[in-house]
Amino acid sequence: MTVLAEAYDALAGVVGGLSEDDAWAPTGCTGWTVRDLLWHLRADAVRGLVAAHTRAGRPADCDEVDYWRAWGSNPEADERNRRMTRVEAGLHGFDDLRTGHLEAAAAAVRALAALPGDEVVATQGHALRAADLASTLAVEATLHHADLVAHLDSPGPTATGLAEVRRVVEALLGCDLDGWPDERVALVGTGRAAPSPDERRDLGGLSVPVFS
Repeated sequence: MTVLAEAYDALAGVVGGLSEDDAWAPTGCTGWTVRDLLWHLRADAVRGLVAAHTRAGRPADCDEVDYWRAWGSNPEADERNRRMTRVEAGLHGFDDLRTGHLEAAAAAVRALAALPGDEVVATQGHALRAADLASTLAVEATLHHADLVAHLDSPGPTATGLAEVRRVVEALLGCDLDGWPDERVALVGTGRAAPSPDERRDLGGLSVPVFS
């Protein structure tokens, strides 16, 4: 829960200072501007808020690592989501996009902080512990924080958030990337940067990205 609170707080610090001009800057998400990414971030925070109030009523079927294993399994749905995000973001003024994200993110953090870590909640067809849900939200917020500031002069994500991304990426790869900085594990492991020749040798036959 602490990692999530820190990740969302750092992201809010950047979002709160964005201007209308910044809204049209490109991001690390191909085809999305800042305003598009803000709409996606708001939707993710809302999902976390809803999940915090949705008891699964069954045992957990995944944890904070397994949650990501199905990534990319439905490319057509992913592409529809990318297009719809652009359309939906275009229906709102930038002040509304910014305020909507900040309010939803703060509410999600409060709701999850009020839950026992082992409470099993439901989201996206999964049942998982609240603590594991918080990890998935922190990972996504950390990566999208890096995406958001890719072309802006703004601070990047937190060290604790990058460390959590590293933990998940290494677990999915099944190996430790010793000697790699946390940021490189996060960026290369999720396809945000291409591995250098030395990094590719370290990876051996392992395939990246493990998720995006």
